Amino acid sequence: MSNYAEIDNFPKEVETVVKITDVLPNSRAAKRGIVAGDTLVSINGHEIFDVIDYRFYLAEEAIDLILQRDGAEYSVRIIKSMYDDIGLEFETPLMDKKHRCENKCIFCFIDQLPEGMREPLYFKDDDSRLSFLHGNYITLTNLERRDIDRIIEMHISPVNVSVHTTDPKLRVKMMKNKRAGEVLEYLRILADAGIKLRGQIVLCKGVNDGENLKKSLCDLEKLYPAMDSVSVVPAGMTRFRDGLYPLEPFSPEECADIIRQITEYSEGCLSRHGERIFYPADEFYVKSGTPIPPPEFWGDYSQIENGVGMLSSFDSELDMALGNLYDDEHDIAAEVSIATGEAAYDFICASVEKICRVCYNLKCHVYKVKNDFFGGEITVTGLLTGRDLAASLAGESLGERLVLSSSMLRSEGDLFLCGMTPDELSKKLGVPVVFADNDGADFLYTLLGI
Repeated sequence: MSNYAEIDNFPKEVETVVKITDVLPNSRAAKRGIVAGDTLVSINGHEIFDVIDYRFYLAEEAIDLILQRDGAEYSVRIIKSMYDDIGLEFETPLMDKKHRCENKCIFCFIDQLPEGMREPLYFKDDDSRLSFLHGNYITLTNLERRDIDRIIEMHISPVNVSVHTTDPKLRVKMMKNKRAGEVLEYLRILADAGIKLRGQIVLCKGVNDGENLKKSLCDLEKLYPAMDSVSVVPAGMTRFRDGLYPLEPFSPEECADIIRQITEYSEGCLSRHGERIFYPADEFYVKSGTPIPPPEFWGDYSQIENGVGMLSSFDSELDMALGNLYDDEHDIAAEVSIATGEAAYDFICASVEKICRVCYNLKCHVYKVKNDFFGGEITVTGLLTGRDLAASLAGESLGERLVLSSSMLRSEGDLFLCGMTPDELSKKLGVPVVFADNDGADFLYTLLGI
């Protein structure tokens, strides 16, 4: 790892102009004469570049704002309760553009998208602010030392980091960014400052697995308790990999070996620290046919958004919801259908059997949908497209409604990845389409129409 001076040898970003797009009526800002079109320069002497600055420096009872209007500066003082808002709105939630990823990772899913999809799907973000606000994972290569200092000063936590490997040279190779190795030093700086870290390792066969994975687990354990959990997930591979780094999927036997390796190491962490720290993704269990561990294995499910412990959590939520049904809800009569990806099919079938034993008059059809859009190696439900659903379910008995996972939709207008809308799918299949969250209780209630 390099020294701090080398890490700091990175071009500074252009300063951001924070323009106010709206002022809420009767808000403190409106009452002090601030109007849409003004530019926010500073709060209590601190320049404002984005939402992190804004929220941090706004958390005072007396705030002095410097603003600009038509090129001239003016000042406003506002007295308020410490955490009250003042009524300013900005062009974007970040008050700035998203930071674009500067890496070319050998496993990047966006590089494996076909041409002709919606433009936002091709944007790669690598933004530390989204890590804090929305749980996105970042690689640290977009950060310079002043960004690290700001994270420490504001105690922005947790910081979710896509580590992949702790071998600096291999990290450069995997991410195709010359800074990828040296910025690993940021992990130690943040840990020493008490910033909570969460890690992710995207595992690539023959690249960062085996002995290299063992080294990464050992190195990251040294950052505990700051590094409180690390997920290990398999690289996803679509059929659109022409010209990209040659990756191969893990076999079921290799998935079982990966589970054993991580679990054995995490058992040692459990005895040393009282925490497992390291968790394999559910996908390894499903592909290898290894039983899913019980809820206590997964700690506080801190990596559930990475598909780690999601099936265990779902099962527990479903059991609790079934136990809390009212008597008349056991008698609800309905015929519904469920479509799921290949990976989750057996699990969903078992869940439906459990439900139908308790809900006597519920009839469920469960359909396994192959992902022809991205290719056979993509088996997770969240990457199914409306196109595949329409083709696979045409002519099938779908009952009163088709239940799908909300993970299939993208936030940009609630569209499937192929661009189809739920209404378009509903019209093609001739049945209402409803969505359930990745939550056992919500799944049950959606099936029952509660």
